[in-house]
Amino acid sequence: MNVQISIGLLLPFLGTSLGSAMVFVLRRQISENLQKALTGSAAGVMVAASFWSLLDPALEGAEKLGRLSFIPAAIGFLVGIGFLLLLDCIIPHMHMDKMVDGPRSTLKRTTKLILAVTLHNIPEGMAVGVVYAGWLAGESSVSLAAAFTLALGIALQNFPEGAIVSMPLRAEGMSKMKTFWYGVLSGIVEPIAGLITLVAATTVISILPYMLAFAAGAMFYVVVEELIPEMSEGKHSNIGTVAFSLGFVLMMVLDVALG
Repeated sequence: MNVQISIGLLLPFLGTSLGSAMVFVLRRQISENLQKALTGSAAGVMVAASFWSLLDPALEGAEKLGRLSFIPAAIGFLVGIGFLLLLDCIIPHMHMDKMVDGPRSTLKRTTKLILAVTLHNIPEGMAVGVVYAGWLAGESSVSLAAAFTLALGIALQNFPEGAIVSMPLRAEGMSKMKTFWYGVLSGIVEPIAGLITLVAATTVISILPYMLAFAAGAMFYVVVEELIPEMSEGKHSNIGTVAFSLGFVLMMVLDVALG
């Protein structure tokens, strides 16, 4: 496999792993305000990436349809939403900020937390894979720099997500090394999902606009269903809003400047 593609597929996983390593640096718990800021910035990055790196190329890739060029983007986006909704119903999970609620066993809470974050990471891996597929297919709307920028942006938003996974587990009394590996394992699905999507999209080039929009829809689902409620809950919700704006602008700048 092309070295550049390999790096791109592994970058988000690296971001999650480095974030999980914060368990060796930070205290046993993340403050509520810091968690709002981390979650908000991650949401902003994902929304910006969904448009500039996924939906916009999907629309450009279907320009030959003329006024109907919106069809692949609309269908793909809604199917992506539906896919994550289906996974959400099938895979039992809990919101990250509800980790310590209830009398459930530590093992059960840990399993649900890992499943929740894994669910988040599936569309992120798919997004990277499909954009690299677009570059391999020679799509004029997708450059190698744009694909790398998306992978870098997702890696940046995965960094706080990795910390959000590992720190609550540490607060439950688990060892630092064990919580670190739980965080790392939660991100392993990203390069796997990216590789599968890459192969599927390059095999059937005609569905590439649909796949780009599909990944955007899946990412939007995660933002609306999980991240925005978490960053807005309780007091000082403006912290999450400001962080969202900064994350959005950061990803926009990266995509426009480097893409």
